[in-house]
Amino acid sequence: MHSKPDRRAAGELEAQILGVLWAEGGDMGTTDILERLGGHMAYTTVAKVLDRLHGKGQVGRTRTGRSYRYTPIGAESNWVAAHVKRLLGHGGNRSDVLQGFVEGLNPADTETLAKLLKQAQQRPIADKQRRPS
Repeated sequence: MHSKPDRRAAGELEAQILGVLWAEGGDMGTTDILERLGGHMAYTTVAKVLDRLHGKGQVGRTRTGRSYRYTPIGAESNWVAAHVKRLLGHGGNRSDVLQGFVEGLNPADTETLAKLLKQAQQRPIADKQRRPS
């Protein structure tokens, strides 16, 4: 028994749909999203994923006639950061995972990361304790 060659990784379609919503500024119907994704999947698949994203609180929806229009909740950067944190938690040795991540960065991203780490170290302790992790 073998899997279909076009099978997506877990969460990949959710990420693609959210990407379309962020790129287009939200307020899109299922058909609009399906078209932006290339129209190569079933309407019901996209509708089911949107319903799941709504249940997770990642998209808002408003009824328009017999269907819904969707808008992403939160910034794309926050969603990606949360994903990276979740992946880091699955990596076993955190130091090795972080090392692999840093080694894969291009020079400009490495410089940006170094600046951000320096800024984070300079923040007052009380400010760090208030920030959600």
